[in-house]
Amino acid sequence: MDTLINKVRELSERTPDKEAVRFKKEVLTYKELYSAALKVSSRLKDYGIKKGDRVSFSAVSKPEMVVTYLALQLMGAVSVFLDKNATPAGMKDIYQESGSVHLFTDKPMKEYAEGINISSLRDLCRDLVGEENAVGVDSNINPDSSGEYRLLWDENDISEILFTTGTTAKPKGVMLSFGAVYNILSNTIIGTGIQESDIMLLPLPLNHSFALRVLRAVLYSGATLVLQNGFTFAKEVENNITAYSCTAMAAVPASYEVMRSQMQDEFSRVLGGLRYLEFGAGSLSPRQRRELISLLPGVQIFNTWGSSESGGAIFCNVNEVVSDDNKISALGRPLEGRVEVKTLDSDGAEVKGDVDNPGRMAIKGDMIMSGYWNNPELTQDTIRNGWLLTSDMIYKDEAGYIYMLGRADDIINVGGEKVSPIEVEDIASGYTGIKECACIGVDDPDDMLGQIPVLFYVADSTYSEAELIKYLSQKMEKYKLPKRFVALEEVPRNRMQKIDRRELHRLWENQDDLDLMNPVMQAILSRRSIRRFTEKDIPENILEMILRAGYHAPSGHNMQSWRFTVLTKQSDIFRLKEAAREAAERNKVHFYGFENPKVIILVSNDDRNPDGCQDASCAAENIMLAAASYGLGSVWLNPLRTLRNEEPVKSVLDSFDIPANHTVWSTVALGYPTHQGQSLKKKENVVRYI
Repeated sequence: MDTLINKVRELSERTPDKEAVRFKKEVLTYKELYSAALKVSSRLKDYGIKKGDRVSFSAVSKPEMVVTYLALQLMGAVSVFLDKNATPAGMKDIYQESGSVHLFTDKPMKEYAEGINISSLRDLCRDLVGEENAVGVDSNINPDSSGEYRLLWDENDISEILFTTGTTAKPKGVMLSFGAVYNILSNTIIGTGIQESDIMLLPLPLNHSFALRVLRAVLYSGATLVLQNGFTFAKEVENNITAYSCTAMAAVPASYEVMRSQMQDEFSRVLGGLRYLEFGAGSLSPRQRRELISLLPGVQIFNTWGSSESGGAIFCNVNEVVSDDNKISALGRPLEGRVEVKTLDSDGAEVKGDVDNPGRMAIKGDMIMSGYWNNPELTQDTIRNGWLLTSDMIYKDEAGYIYMLGRADDIINVGGEKVSPIEVEDIASGYTGIKECACIGVDDPDDMLGQIPVLFYVADSTYSEAELIKYLSQKMEKYKLPKRFVALEEVPRNRMQKIDRRELHRLWENQDDLDLMNPVMQAILSRRSIRRFTEKDIPENILEMILRAGYHAPSGHNMQSWRFTVLTKQSDIFRLKEAAREAAERNKVHFYGFENPKVIILVSNDDRNPDGCQDASCAAENIMLAAASYGLGSVWLNPLRTLRNEEPVKSVLDSFDIPANHTVWSTVALGYPTHQGQSLKKKENVVRYI
């Protein structure tokens, strides 16, 4: 049996100077990585840790996490990964649940530290690069009869435990043996074709099975791993891809929307140079698949199904299915010769199944888990005769493609007819007014159908419920049509950006909260910044109403000393844009620009008014909200505030008769949007009740 640490040892000799792991300026070559793992394994022994011990540690997106993981493999100890954002209480729960002998973290545990052996992960991994230290290696790795070095652990020995909440509140500890870990990484290499020359950008939480299997596969292949702490800022993705010449990236479907919105026209340029892009922890919608292939025509797109219990096992080559309307929503196909999938009825008998009669998915292969930690009953219910029984409802077509309809407890029973929430979501997401949506089944209030589908959605200003119903009616059977439509600020998602259906059910049960979402609040919560616009003109009467919203804003002491300069000629807009760009470059002012707005409104105010900034800000916000209510997009641009008296901006603004003693506090670009703005996560911890 081979292992990841064996391969890293081999690579440390074959390609010693090649970069193995990078995080910003922290870099470890393969030689340094293996040497660091030896050092840390020696230090772990000093803590009294031995083979078979469970060790909990924070899975931070840094080289120290990778080194600790490999060091524990060297020792035959069991890795217990902790979410780097976990609360102290959550970390203690998993530490105790797993029976760990030590916890390595740099998060303050405070009152939760009692009864726990805690040490600093940073101190454990201090001074990784330097004098080599091979203490203890001879006891764990020895050459076999062929002269090859192999780790002396049995393939059935447990290597790691992944704790996942799944669909229950109590964490489940998924036990993976050394053999399972090896087969999981092998499946990923085969399924996506990772090459030794690849440089993989990994911006995912490293306690999650998707990120871990990518991490293992990259290092086993001798490729380079570039770590990044999440997708919050797409600019960081661009910087890493550019600086380190990344050829691949792993992502989740929700992160595509974040990058698409933040990068806008730069999306294709930034990601277009990748060799491949893998999406996991959720399925891309048909719309997303078509968009990706269109935007990144030279990039191989994979969408992988996997779980903590199996690793990645079903792979979809999106480039191959995107042109086939029947296959575009496919989950993918299991790896031939390595993974088996069958469909079971409610009695556990194998059935063929189809879209109207799906079955429960069972999966088999050398990659499946050994069982759940300290839960033999659940293990027995989940693994039967070598088959891993899932809660996913599927069917297969003649070509072997698998189609997911949802988890068994998510399938909606409408008068005896089965409705897939995923199918409803895939179809509804194709309607232009929907930014994102999620479907659940709830008890029929009329007590006639058992359950009814409810669609939660985030919409833009073009949304019309009547038009959506018409759209859906043309694309699905009547019994599948949602009976209620609920507007949200954002669809609730879990740590890996999967739809949180339990939270949707909770929202449904609190109807009073849902009813608070009136048209005014929906307009405020759904407005997004738009920088690219269509060629459609803004009607004069609508523009006049938008301007009325501006000068009806509150004004300090009712001075109303503002001015609204409206540019409607493309020549004037272009002249201002070029002047601002030139002055911004010379003065090192950020200028993100705008594409082709039909109108620009310059909101200025008299410098003698001490409330000028506040007055202009209120007016600009009114203008943008009013624009959104009419289906228009808008963006607030700031550079003219600091460039008012810089040439050539000054000359252009003077030509518009803006008084010399006026500061242009806001530049609002308006037009009909070409794309949906991204719903970005808002900080909720900024409110303090006294």
